[in-house]
Amino acid sequence: MESHEFPNVTDYAIPFFVAAMLIEIWLVRTGRAKGSFETRDTLTSLVMGTGNVVAGLLLGVVSYSALLWVWQFRLFDLGLSLWVFAVAFLIDDLRYYWYHRIAHRVRWVWAEHVNHHSSQHYNLSTALRQSWTGLFTGMFVLQAPMVLLGFHPAVIVFVYGFNLVWQFWIHTETIGKLPRWFEFVMNTPSHHRVHHATNPRYLDANYAGTLIVWDRLFGTFVEELEDDRPRYGIVKNLGTFNPLRVAFHEYVGIFRDVFSPGLTLRQRLGYLFMPPGWSHDGSRQTSESLKRAYVERNQSEAGRPGLPGRAGIEPAE
Repeated sequence: MESHEFPNVTDYAIPFFVAAMLIEIWLVRTGRAKGSFETRDTLTSLVMGTGNVVAGLLLGVVSYSALLWVWQFRLFDLGLSLWVFAVAFLIDDLRYYWYHRIAHRVRWVWAEHVNHHSSQHYNLSTALRQSWTGLFTGMFVLQAPMVLLGFHPAVIVFVYGFNLVWQFWIHTETIGKLPRWFEFVMNTPSHHRVHHATNPRYLDANYAGTLIVWDRLFGTFVEELEDDRPRYGIVKNLGTFNPLRVAFHEYVGIFRDVFSPGLTLRQRLGYLFMPPGWSHDGSRQTSESLKRAYVERNQSEAGRPGLPGRAGIEPAE
């Protein structure tokens, strides 16, 4: 079976990551830019990033080998021309949008993604707060259609590296809004601040990796507002800097819910595959119920981007 090797883009970007984080810390500490840091929080993010690299080295071969196996069933072999890399980048960026959207709407996948949102600070170190368990969700199967269409797995891995590098620099408060044409097409710090925010209007929005046009196209775009500044973290913050708890707390929660006594099989599956916050008795809050409750309290906000209209509000009891 043929194989291709390309440089690991993120490895080459590591010096840039380090330099950028040091510059951001200096800018924030000296009052030259917006932002906030907490030493323990930053260290947790760095440990999570290190764990992600180790997990990739140990387990990445599994998903890559699976895609190489799929390669034998390809319909075409598109080769290695420049246009192939360009098209692969665009398609994989769309693939990432849908993976990211699924990760926020399916609890099983949210369990590996939630750690990235667990920091209550938003700075470049937050970008490194990555999952240790991505392989186990099985989401690498979303890359299989690209392989079947004739994009070699090595090409997909290579172009995805550029996506990851882009996503690093948008995790910052030091950069405000950029020119309108740029904000219209590209994912930017402003757009991604929305994605990391827990404000009701911002929940489940701006899933883009590189191109924000996917969110505009599929109706999940919400603009950052000056009168509703993002608040970061998750709806129920962890209150810990322990990397092990950050990495596995949602799996513990899933296990506890799935094996609760007295549930039907359908309810147990619901705790695996329904959105985060779903419960069989409606006792918990999902992003939809949080949005409805916010509009009930602030009815002038009904129908604004990210929020339901009056028809979507359940009457208060």
